[in-house]
Amino acid sequence: MALKATIYKAQLNVADMDRDCYLDGSFTLACHPSETLQRLMLRVLAWGLNADPELTFTKGLCETDEPDLWKKNLNDEIEIWVELGLPDEKRIRKAAQKSTQVVIYAYGDHAAPVWWQAMKSKATQYKNVTVVFIDDEVMDSMADMVARTMQLQLTIEGEHAWLSSTSANCTILPQWWQRSAS
Repeated sequence: MALKATIYKAQLNVADMDRDCYLDGSFTLACHPSETLQRLMLRVLAWGLNADPELTFTKGLCETDEPDLWKKNLNDEIEIWVELGLPDEKRIRKAAQKSTQVVIYAYGDHAAPVWWQAMKSKATQYKNVTVVFIDDEVMDSMADMVARTMQLQLTIEGEHAWLSSTSANCTILPQWWQRSAS
């Protein structure tokens, strides 16, 4: 028998001081059996760091042609493509060609630096690609916040972000490996 996804509900309040963006998001998230709680929370964090009312979660792991999150305009063109993990060159090229802006959240203290060294020269060809590294300590801290129903607060100011729940909190210092020109 196949394992079923676990459903989580998240209420995320975002206060992005840099962009003067203040949003509340309410999400029902399906955590695929092969997805870790760290990755689940990275999806929520990625939404918050790119907060926009039109930014939506996709089918993610269940659909290989879609990113983890995206924002489409009224003409069904992809404006923002948000990818989690360590995509290969073909996937980066596809995202860069199909979208106005691509944001990749790389993670894994051991694998991500090796991946970046292999991808750096290829990824820098695309001016619309941003690569952000989130370290394992932050990933683990975010996983500690997981509950079937979550109330989360994300505050962003400068190069810092603070994520908190009723049970835990963490400081996020994303390491920018590449910033897009846009």
